[in-house]
Amino acid sequence: MGSPRRGNLSLSVITVIICALAIIGLLYSEAISSFSSSTILRLKPCARRNGAKNSVTEDNYAADDRFEFDPEECSLVHGKWVFNSSVKPLYSDRTCPYLDRQVSCVKNGRFDSDYRHWQWQPDDCMLPRLKGKRLMFVGDSLQRGQWQSMVCLLDSVIPEGQKSMKRGRFHSVFKAKEYDATIEFNWAPFLIESNSDVHIVADPKKRILKVDSVAEHAKYWLGVDILVFNTYVWWMSGLRTKSLWGSFANGEEGYQELETPVSYTIGLKTWANWVDSNVNPNKTRVFFTTASPTHLKSADWGNKNGTKCFNETKPISKKGHWGSGSDKRMMSVVASVVRSMKVPVTLINITQLSEYRIDGHTSVYTELGGKLLKDEEKVDPLHFADCIHWCLPGVPDTWNQILYAHLL
Repeated sequence: MGSPRRGNLSLSVITVIICALAIIGLLYSEAISSFSSSTILRLKPCARRNGAKNSVTEDNYAADDRFEFDPEECSLVHGKWVFNSSVKPLYSDRTCPYLDRQVSCVKNGRFDSDYRHWQWQPDDCMLPRLKGKRLMFVGDSLQRGQWQSMVCLLDSVIPEGQKSMKRGRFHSVFKAKEYDATIEFNWAPFLIESNSDVHIVADPKKRILKVDSVAEHAKYWLGVDILVFNTYVWWMSGLRTKSLWGSFANGEEGYQELETPVSYTIGLKTWANWVDSNVNPNKTRVFFTTASPTHLKSADWGNKNGTKCFNETKPISKKGHWGSGSDKRMMSVVASVVRSMKVPVTLINITQLSEYRIDGHTSVYTELGGKLLKDEEKVDPLHFADCIHWCLPGVPDTWNQILYAHLL
């Protein structure tokens, strides 16, 4: 499938995010104390493999045989996490006012900090320095975490008085006022409609998915320059799901119980049909982020005496580790649906690199039902440790760097 001509975004939109995301990229290649206006503005297109091999860049990358990122030649899936204590996050849960308490691990009592200093290093290339474009993230709370990561990275470089945030139940917008640029989030945990979109149905067995419609969510997607979709975790609550065609008014009599991969396939085809029918690939780029792994079984990484991800402080070092929290059947559904689409969709594969990060989850440093965990709950990780969501700053910051690498 050939790549379409990329649509031209307004210069104002590009300008506001160039500065912020250039800093993000520099964060991964030099200490923050060495930043200057000259280094931020030295933006270059990625060198091809033959021209960059065995070279040292202006940003003092270590001399090695890795080349600068080229999506045609480099896989971001294969690599390792490298500890670098000189890397300091551009924000924290104390400096960024837009983070949910759910992901604010330091505020919630987490004292170890090593999880914030791991860099993803692909085997065959170097991630680029970044510049940016307007984004909308669409999905569940994990996608909201990635959106909050991006907002906080931007917030750190936009002056006070030049930005605003409007939070809504379904649609939230961070705006850089001077440039009329926005970074948005749309709550759509299944992408398709469900009876759990407005008021969350706590019991997964009572959730009903309207597998033939995305209309209520898709009204927010029109006119966006870059759409980043994701849906996975909400589908993983059982072997079967209640799937509905037509109106929710049909109630109990209108649904069928289908195996989850079957329902997932139908739902994603509904989403794909909307994209193919409504997106102009010359104006809008579409991405789909792969599954964010859960770490609920410590035996997966050989810690038979552990409790989920509780008290884990280092990434898994075994290359190719794959735990029970990432379902390859579901991922293959995404790949199959995307291949069949008319509009090109780029898969952002964050699953393998995130599989290693058993240390990066919110664990017991989080909230439940809108309330911070109590002391007696924190000492009961079997029932209360959250090994699905990620601390911020943390792993989703790397997802955003990889996302932008594909936008170059």
